[in-house]
Amino acid sequence: MSHDDFDFDPVRGLPEVLPEGERMLWQGSPRWQDMAVHAFHVRKVAVYFALLTLYVVGLRLLDGAPVTEAVKPMLWYVPLGLVACGLLAGLAWASARTTIYTITTKRIVLRIGMALPMSLNLPFSLIENAGLRTYASGAGDIPVEMKGKDRLAWLILWPHARPFHLKQPQPMLRAIPDAQAVARLLSDALEGKATVPMQTERKLVRFASSVVTA
Repeated sequence: MSHDDFDFDPVRGLPEVLPEGERMLWQGSPRWQDMAVHAFHVRKVAVYFALLTLYVVGLRLLDGAPVTEAVKPMLWYVPLGLVACGLLAGLAWASARTTIYTITTKRIVLRIGMALPMSLNLPFSLIENAGLRTYASGAGDIPVEMKGKDRLAWLILWPHARPFHLKQPQPMLRAIPDAQAVARLLSDALEGKATVPMQTERKLVRFASSVVTA
């Protein structure tokens, strides 16, 4: 039996039905593999345990220990590293599964929270600017700079917050597929130009990419 984490929402990913005159342009969730690498730092943790293991084994070899004795730390360093990476990957998967981002003609909505789900509305009138950072996979991050003095707490936003911006937290659509296309759509929406849902635009973007690479 299938299970939908958002089946209690009146509209999937939204806390309420959109008012008259407002139209949904795009919905999406993070790519969990990129969340694992860039938000939960699985790759860095794996490298840390690998270097730690090599360091300890190397010290034992330099002290003259036999190879069979020198490699014994690997029997528990390696499993410990695998467990740590597995836990972080699991958190990334859970975070991606319980997250849905929505762009409408008037706002951005972040449906986030693994333990305590919440919806954050970011009206276009309060958005100063939006950026873009892409990964090799084609996914990427779209941080949103807000106007005014009222700020969302960084801990409430994390991992959907721009790193190292603690004083002035910036909400972020994180590790989303087709990030360039979504950023282009958001830019048009902020200027009041976007009226076509992302599904149509994605087809056009892929067609254009195939023409360029042909």
